[in-house]
Amino acid sequence: MIADNYTINKQHIKQPPATFFGRLQFLGPGFILSASIVGSGELIATTLLGAKAGFVMFWIILVSCFVKVAIQLQFGKQAIVTGETVMCSFNKLPGIRIRTMHWSVWTVLLLTLLKIVQVGGMLGGSALVMHMLAPQVSTPVWTIFLAIVISLLVYKNYYPLLEKTSLFMIVIFTVITIASLVVVQFTTFAFSMQDIATGLTFELPAAMVMLAIGAFGITGVGSDEIISYNYWCIEKGYASYTGMQDGSEAWKERARGWIKVMYLDATVAMVVYTSVTAAFYLLGASILHGREHVPEGNELINVLANIYTQTLGESFRIIFLVGAFFVLFSSVFATLAYWSRLFADIAGQKGWINFSHPQQRKKLVTLLSFSIPAIWAIAYLFIELPVLMIISGGVVGSVLLLIIVYAAICFRYRSPEHVKSSRLFDALLWISILSILLVAVYGIVQLL
Repeated sequence: MIADNYTINKQHIKQPPATFFGRLQFLGPGFILSASIVGSGELIATTLLGAKAGFVMFWIILVSCFVKVAIQLQFGKQAIVTGETVMCSFNKLPGIRIRTMHWSVWTVLLLTLLKIVQVGGMLGGSALVMHMLAPQVSTPVWTIFLAIVISLLVYKNYYPLLEKTSLFMIVIFTVITIASLVVVQFTTFAFSMQDIATGLTFELPAAMVMLAIGAFGITGVGSDEIISYNYWCIEKGYASYTGMQDGSEAWKERARGWIKVMYLDATVAMVVYTSVTAAFYLLGASILHGREHVPEGNELINVLANIYTQTLGESFRIIFLVGAFFVLFSSVFATLAYWSRLFADIAGQKGWINFSHPQQRKKLVTLLSFSIPAIWAIAYLFIELPVLMIISGGVVGSVLLLIIVYAAICFRYRSPEHVKSSRLFDALLWISILSILLVAVYGIVQLL
């Protein structure tokens, strides 16, 4: 019988690995995180950014992928130290409570519901790419089919399946994306190391400032990924292995040890999504920069695919589209895994279910795993504007980031003294907080 890692008891306690290779065996949450991060933002928006700016903003992409990791780590530490789900921790934050729940939990619920249209666009984008691969099947049929597939993958509420499926998708889209970048070097769009060097000079033309701020919001961990990381750290077992916080020296050592494992997990994830994001940016800068007409949205995917057809033949076009599909579909898959847990968690905080009860939690997660994709599919089939649908969620994410910053500060300065962070981590955390605030304010200003 698989242990329920949402329950903290002595039977689950496990000593953390002391070596680097030992820690590698306990990686996993970062796989699901990477599957979620590398999606429409990286495939479409980052490529488009490279097309508009050229190589000059390459350093912005790298910095934006790195600088927000510290706030993700703070959420991971909160999960390990307390063993609480993220909404449970939010529900204990200081501030106003509305009908027994903290205002931040209500806000997360509302903002997540507003992102239904965005994820519907991501599902529709996946279906459009499948239609490019198999045009004999219509896009609406592909949309319904893919909605059913992700439901079947998620409904069992089985963490190892989520982790392995995410890893499978990551390997496919990472290999294909990097291969696509390498193959460009054998076409007329080849770029040089000097081109890359121009993007690492930390220069930022005045005309590119707003574009650069927008890039911070597109790349790296976003609001959904930061919140969802809590669930994956708990389900992997980091919190239950650490045990109930009792202040003993043994508990402190276990907590520090599993936090180190979590740090390594987050670092590996960062390397993966930074590499793929950088590859998409360089593809845009090398192939599309300087064109009179820069394609956007799904037209961009088609243009890139056609360029590969013209230079390398139909076979590589198919390979590129397969990679594009897994980039988009992996995000939808990871989002469903996260939303099914988030809504069940919120229901638990409201008192509608006992979230810590495995059967009650699984029953609601199963129900959500089938109903949410159905709603996404209906949203796309009625609107059928995937690019507009995807962009609409960006503004919602900007507002949600403000709540995440508030929670991260509370988590950091309300944590036990014996697990508080080093000065270096605090410096990185505040850089992360300030950069996220910049992105959030930018997103809100764009809306107004």
